[in-house]
Amino acid sequence: MARDGEWDRRSVVRGAAVLAGAAAAAPLLGGAARALSGGGEADALFRAGRFEQAGRAYEEILRTDPANARAARQRGYVALLANRFPDAERYLKKAIELAPGDKDAHHLLADCYIRQDEFARSVPHWRAAGEDAYARWFAAVRGEAYQVHGDTARLPWLQVDPMPLVEVSVNGGPPKRFTFYTGAPNLGLTSTVAREAGLSPVASQKIDFEGGTIWAHYGILESFRLGGIELRNVPVGWSATEAGGDVDTDSDGMIGTWVFYHLLTTFDYAGRSLILRRRTPEAAGEARAAAARAGAEPLPLWLAREQYLHSRGSVAGSGSRVVGVNLGGRGESAAVVFGDTAERLGIRTDYDRPIGTFAHSHPAVTYPCYPKELRLGDAVARGIYCENHPQAELAALGFDVPAAFFHCFYKPYNVTLDFTGMSLFIARGEAA
Repeated sequence: MARDGEWDRRSVVRGAAVLAGAAAAAPLLGGAARALSGGGEADALFRAGRFEQAGRAYEEILRTDPANARAARQRGYVALLANRFPDAERYLKKAIELAPGDKDAHHLLADCYIRQDEFARSVPHWRAAGEDAYARWFAAVRGEAYQVHGDTARLPWLQVDPMPLVEVSVNGGPPKRFTFYTGAPNLGLTSTVAREAGLSPVASQKIDFEGGTIWAHYGILESFRLGGIELRNVPVGWSATEAGGDVDTDSDGMIGTWVFYHLLTTFDYAGRSLILRRRTPEAAGEARAAAARAGAEPLPLWLAREQYLHSRGSVAGSGSRVVGVNLGGRGESAAVVFGDTAERLGIRTDYDRPIGTFAHSHPAVTYPCYPKELRLGDAVARGIYCENHPQAELAALGFDVPAAFFHCFYKPYNVTLDFTGMSLFIARGEAA
């Protein structure tokens, strides 16, 4: 999928680190897609999002052909999608042993290590994947990263549209207005906030952006406070123009998925608040109980390529499919449908009104469309405004994703992400 992220370029720029290195490039690498070009039952199952069955099929391949590097890599990828780290590490290391030059396997193993805050172990694999800036960044992390102080926080949204904003503190400084978006990876700041916080880059690189260039910088932030929760020793990124100015000024920064997967997070759209809890078995149990009381069944949660969230949903009667889950950000559409999805499912599309936008800083064209129904668990939207992106590369992550759900879809609901049990809960109304 070439664009499992926000469609408004300013949301991407505001996140700073969204633009940086591997994070921006990962969905476009296409390595997984190339690896699956040979066909076969295991590959077909993986493309269809039947990950557990695909994993067993790759294991069967390895039983008869233990030197099959591709099968080992794909089996590791299946495990990584579900945060099953021992399996992911075992199979990805085997894939690299069999094919030391496989950049995609190195990339996946590096991601496996940073999800566990084992940054030093990720460094040689980022370097082998060709991501030198990431390698320098994570080599600079000392001690325990993402230290969580405090147990709970409820941050009211200062606004909902065009993007939600919450109030935070950076290195103990005055309140700042940050947006958040799960299509972004790490915590991102504006260059102004980075200077005010006294940050110096440990790595930098130039990034091509909409016909020009900007600088992406990486550093380590001492303290990031979100109400009653403080995170310490946090990897952070910021972007700047060639002259050193802010690339965007609509907010002071963006909170990405890497922050959220260190916490138990509820995006309470209906209650207009962001609820953060320390990840403990007790907190996870309380979240499951609250969801059950609200009638919400747990949905699977998959994390692909560092920050891209997926679950199971349906579009215009497609049946249960893997769909992108994008919380926060900005935009007016409830979903974006990809490739030939609209044509296959008979989704009404207004091709007379093309929308010029950007996908990973490159020009793209979408069209207004109106699926009869979007569904994620028991959450439903009917006849709602969406966008059709027929040129999207559906196979870029290695599995088919007919659509991704965005900001406007979630407004009547609250959504909780449990990265320990890899479950998503969505329920109507305010969170309890």
